Amino acid sequence: MESWKSSIVIHAPADDVFAYVDEPMRLAEWLPHIVEVRDVIGTGAGQQFEWTAKMAGLLLRGQSTVVEHVPNHCGVHQSIGMVSSTFGYFVEPHVEGTTLTLEIEYSIPMPLIGRLAERVLLRRNIREFELALINVKEMLES
Repeated sequence: MESWKSSIVIHAPADDVFAYVDEPMRLAEWLPHIVEVRDVIGTGAGQQFEWTAKMAGLLLRGQSTVVEHVPNHCGVHQSIGMVSSTFGYFVEPHVEGTTLTLEIEYSIPMPLIGRLAERVLLRRNIREFELALINVKEMLES
């Protein structure tokens, strides 16, 4: 299981930041590896949706369920499919706006990519998660 956590300060109100990252249909706008989100059912805790992601040139499909949801504070998604993960976003007021923290824990089935590609893929994933934070910042500050 791999994990990653990082934060960024965004010059925007916390409720705007939360509303943006909390909307599944916007995931493809800011998470670089997400290609498509579809079949969103419900809102808040219990919400479900299907997604397609591109990793190492492969299209991976899965389903996410929101397992924790505190409006304007946090959302945690649990995903099953070709990649299993727990993905969380946390919003905190900051003197300059809002701190957005992304946290992910995931496992990639080794037969899917092979041992040699694992380290390259992990470094690429870290870059994409860092880019996700920058994407949200740029989108909300523009």
